[in-house]
Amino acid sequence: MREALQGSHAEPTMLWPFNHFRKPRLAPRGTIEAIYGMIVTQAREPLFYRDFAVPDTVNGRFDLLLLHLWMVLRHLRTLADGANLSQALFDHFCADMDANLRELAVGDLAVPKKMQKVGEAFYGRAAAYDMALTDSNEALALAIDRNVLDGQHIDQARRLAAYVQKAISSLAGETDVTRLGTSWTFPLAQTEGA
Repeated sequence: MREALQGSHAEPTMLWPFNHFRKPRLAPRGTIEAIYGMIVTQAREPLFYRDFAVPDTVNGRFDLLLLHLWMVLRHLRTLADGANLSQALFDHFCADMDANLRELAVGDLAVPKKMQKVGEAFYGRAAAYDMALTDSNEALALAIDRNVLDGQHIDQARRLAAYVQKAISSLAGETDVTRLGTSWTFPLAQTEGA
């Protein structure tokens, strides 16, 4: 056996088993950027602010962004290598938030504290949405009302919860991360008269 390993063809044979231990390939950076861009674009859709009572404020936009980010991260975790993809997307989100804080002239010393609050906001809302999703549509509507609509618009929150359920179902059929970043779109949110 030693003689066989010392032959000229032994080196590729010896390396082959170790290919399985390499760091898994992530989606190309452009794909993560495209997915994040899709999330931001959807969170800025005027319909949410006009017809769903989402406050058109920095906090309202942030809360709607977190809701959409949570939906996509939740889906990515179900895919092969999804933990790495989720982390890459979350890291991209954090870099964007950091850049936004600096653009708003938040001092360098204050940025880490603000970023800690961003992380706490995301994880708190994600936990609330995950728990509500396993409970009922009404529990999801209540979580959305509390976290996005300041607890004052339960009817709009119910419509947003229906939209979230529709988006999650649509994402469930998506297994190609590259396609998710280039051709998948969020479903249309239904207005009251639709």
